[in-house]
Amino acid sequence: MAAPIIDDIWRKYLRAPMLVKLIFINVAVFLVLRILAFVALFGDIDIAAILRWVELPSNLGMLIRKPWTLLTFMFVHFDVLHILFNMLWFYWLGRIFMEFFSPKQLTGLYLLGGWGGALLYLLVMNLLPHVAATDYYLIGSSVSVIAIVVATAVYVPDYKIGLLFLGEVAIKWVALVSVLLLLLGLDIASLGNGVAHIGGIAVGALYALLIKRGKDITRPLNALIDAVVGLFNGRTFRTAGAKPGSSARQQQPSSQQPSSRMAGGVSEDELDEILKKIKVSGYDALTDEERDKLFKVSRNRKS
Repeated sequence: MAAPIIDDIWRKYLRAPMLVKLIFINVAVFLVLRILAFVALFGDIDIAAILRWVELPSNLGMLIRKPWTLLTFMFVHFDVLHILFNMLWFYWLGRIFMEFFSPKQLTGLYLLGGWGGALLYLLVMNLLPHVAATDYYLIGSSVSVIAIVVATAVYVPDYKIGLLFLGEVAIKWVALVSVLLLLLGLDIASLGNGVAHIGGIAVGALYALLIKRGKDITRPLNALIDAVVGLFNGRTFRTAGAKPGSSARQQQPSSQQPSSRMAGGVSEDELDEILKKIKVSGYDALTDEERDKLFKVSRNRKS
């Protein structure tokens, strides 16, 4: 009974756009932790000790022993309202982000936003004398999410979104109010969480400002991710001197090459199929590969 359900969820995960995949991961981690917490009620299990394995510690000695927490913390939630608010916020603003950027850029900024927040969190919590002696722990996707929110607001500040009771409001005001509420709510108890969010805000703003100048700070990270994934998948990478996207096996006489290739390596037929799919099923029905192709065509036409 369980196996078919798990297989169905896995298939839906594989077909989902990157935004939904990231939400899937956050929800899956949350469910595992809540199940462990439920089991802990009836057994000799310390759920706080389990959380320590995925939370980002402010203590550098602990961090050295648990370096993976630099990644895990941004996918971890334990409270229902915490994950509910973060995922709704992520889905709502993430959909707007995806109107202008690719799935890889979403993933890259999610990670860089989290790491930017983590860096500032570690610096402040270890350099301020009155908090350095206390151990703090950071969890939650909100540091990554706010980077995406701010990046979207800086890139398209006048994009209108509908708000209950307020009607249409420019996204720049939504982001500005969110940042102000965060800063006004800072106190000693929430200092670590607050400075981490400030780090995420800085990364999001930097991303948007640089992308307007044609510089994508997520590109090196995504190239590294592609290389690692390629190694695990057994892919062959191009050798030095080969043109991007080519290999000895792929290079064919010009008479055998597909005709009507557009800039970015996407054919007219491929673009037509993608546009038809959007018309029939909507943008969310596109696969990550199809979104990448559409993004390449869009970027090349703008340049």
